[in-house]
Amino acid sequence: MKQGIFEIKSNIALTATVYKMVLVGDTSAITCPGQFVNILLDGLFLRRPISVNDCVDNELTLIYKVVGKGTEQMAKMTAGQTLDVLTGLGNGYDLTMAGDRPLLIGGGVGVPPLYVLARQLREAGKEVSVILGFNTKDEVFCEADFKALGCDVTVTTVDGSYGVKGFVTNALPESYTYFYTCGPEPMLKAVYKATVTDGQFSFEERMGCGFGACMGCSCKTVTGNKRICKEGPVLTKEDIIWEA
Repeated sequence: MKQGIFEIKSNIALTATVYKMVLVGDTSAITCPGQFVNILLDGLFLRRPISVNDCVDNELTLIYKVVGKGTEQMAKMTAGQTLDVLTGLGNGYDLTMAGDRPLLIGGGVGVPPLYVLARQLREAGKEVSVILGFNTKDEVFCEADFKALGCDVTVTTVDGSYGVKGFVTNALPESYTYFYTCGPEPMLKAVYKATVTDGQFSFEERMGCGFGACMGCSCKTVTGNKRICKEGPVLTKEDIIWEA
């Protein structure tokens, strides 16, 4: 974990509620896809955890959805302003398990961290398939970004206004070697039941400190209690216990 001051290079809207922010600063603590950062915002006691969409050299890309005071404040920020950011948080995805044909499954704001994962898998020569799930056509983002990497991309919408009608589980391919997924818990539970291989799940959880001190984001696993911010946010399929 490293604390640093980052300068905003750009901050643009991708949809009515989703924004893409590019920051410039010391990204050396970010070592693998699936990690997150924790941002200090004026007037707010708790930092806001945001997943890493991409990290190249000294540029950090974040894609976030406006859901409360913190993200509302971020959406109003402009180039040249600075942010106090904790980087290199969480354990991230293990790429060594991918096999030749990994499948990436993202839902809503669970989509962004899969981009850097897809990029690194493609750089390693993997044939990557991606399923992106949204409620409606107006909420779709990042489809073109994954296609530009050379991924086989399928988009699902619950109302059928774009792509495959239904949920991400309605678009699962017949064959894949391993899977990685991130999204809301109901989606993750459905993916857990529908998938036929091992895989890794990135959980979205409310956090206090973001680095394991407060124990506020602990959950039960097969191997004992784990903190989503520290031992997570990525857990393996075989380690997950779903509470009723």
